[in-house]
Amino acid sequence: MSGEEAFPLDSRCRALLARLATFFAGRDITAYATGGFLRDALLGQRIHDIDLSIGADPLVVGPDLAAALEGHYFVLDAEKRLARVLLPAEELHIDLLPIRGEIAEDLRRRDYTIDALAAALGEAVTGRAAIIDPTGGLADLQSRTVRLTEEAALLADPLRLLRGARIATQVDFRVAPQTAELIRRHAALVTRSAPERQRDELMRILGTPRAAAGLRLLDDLGLFDHIFPEMAAARGCEQPKEHYWDVLNHSFATVQSMDLLLAEEEPPSASGGGRRLWRELWSGLAWWPEAREYFRREVVMGTARCAVLKLGCLLHDIGKPQTRTFDGTGRMRFFGHADAGAEIAVRLLQRLRFSAREVALVRAMIEAHMRPLQMAQQGPPTRRAIYRFFRDTGDAGIDTLFLSLADHLGAVGPRVKVEAFRRHVALIAYVLTQRFQAPEVVSPPRLLRGDELMRELGLAPGPLVGRLLEQVREAQAAGEVSTREEALAFARREMERLRAE
Repeated sequence: MSGEEAFPLDSRCRALLARLATFFAGRDITAYATGGFLRDALLGQRIHDIDLSIGADPLVVGPDLAAALEGHYFVLDAEKRLARVLLPAEELHIDLLPIRGEIAEDLRRRDYTIDALAAALGEAVTGRAAIIDPTGGLADLQSRTVRLTEEAALLADPLRLLRGARIATQVDFRVAPQTAELIRRHAALVTRSAPERQRDELMRILGTPRAAAGLRLLDDLGLFDHIFPEMAAARGCEQPKEHYWDVLNHSFATVQSMDLLLAEEEPPSASGGGRRLWRELWSGLAWWPEAREYFRREVVMGTARCAVLKLGCLLHDIGKPQTRTFDGTGRMRFFGHADAGAEIAVRLLQRLRFSAREVALVRAMIEAHMRPLQMAQQGPPTRRAIYRFFRDTGDAGIDTLFLSLADHLGAVGPRVKVEAFRRHVALIAYVLTQRFQAPEVVSPPRLLRGDELMRELGLAPGPLVGRLLEQVREAQAAGEVSTREEALAFARREMERLRAE
């Protein structure tokens, strides 16, 4: 037992803890605040989940707790008796774990010392409590260190190899040297953990403002190649002189650039040119105040859009190694790498059990990551090009534009020229302006239905009808037609042209 420790709690969290304490006290169930919740509270960080160790079966108590809090109940692991109560209105969830033996004994079986802490729930409500700390976690919090409780913890659950890197990334701590060595020694075991659990830890890393540092930590600990064997060929894969890094380090650098661009606040002056680049972007997008909220929104439960975007940044050039060729002059080429990379990425993401929506978003980003610059090769993008871009990228359109910016910075590295980046920002801002302020370009209103087109042009159902309707929409977006009569005349001309080919 340690002395009392104070930790700040906002009113939302304090009120919820009070309800939880009342619930468990009313059922005479011992309950402790533990794990990541207590760690984050002691660090003064915003609370997103509450970990409770209880002297009862979570699978029995969980449904009643969910009903009392008007939340949703889930079984996380039936064998280990782990349950979750999701509270959408509170924007957090409660994880319930059973206490095995005495609480101190239970904590010693945990993986990392800074998560092997507990406080009686009734005391935690006050924001000041006696901390149960059998493994020295408070000292490691003070020294900002992630340290294993014991080597056996890694063997008991190999996901803990990845979890250590995730915790270090989330709280911006160092991994103790001996712990790092033990993780490297057992790194290959990480593949024995369930793919969806690997996915969840990875996305928690990518959801932080330090995603690139987290990925490099995975690499340093020997975990990256086991989680992403599909990217092994990117290591040391050279690129043309326009690129500062090989493919793998370019991918890391692109994620790092996205960390910079999506930073909630202006980077400190010590960031070098990062502050100026950040200012260039957000001064150019000052008209879009909802931008940060857009990237904070969840794509699937528990995963923000920014994390999926950074996943796209990591994988956007995964197809380069297999498509690298040299022309007659010796110039390096990567023809078709976007399409090839999208296929590789889909298989990778499906292996890790990503949702269909996440897979579709990343696939669209990879396929289209070069199109923003291609649209502007002959000057400002045309209305037709912008229409086609958003038609083809769908829900990933905005993300793909931001990926283009990070890709630019990740390619040139320290040789970045602010003026070139300013021009790139101006391009992206222009396309985004069309997206939000010119709906007639991005999603023109329908002038013709398929049945009307078939009746007017004497067509039978078939692919030609869909093709003509799409060509009409492109012509609308380009400003070439604006009425039903003009649309019919355009479709008739296109039909005759196609039949003459």
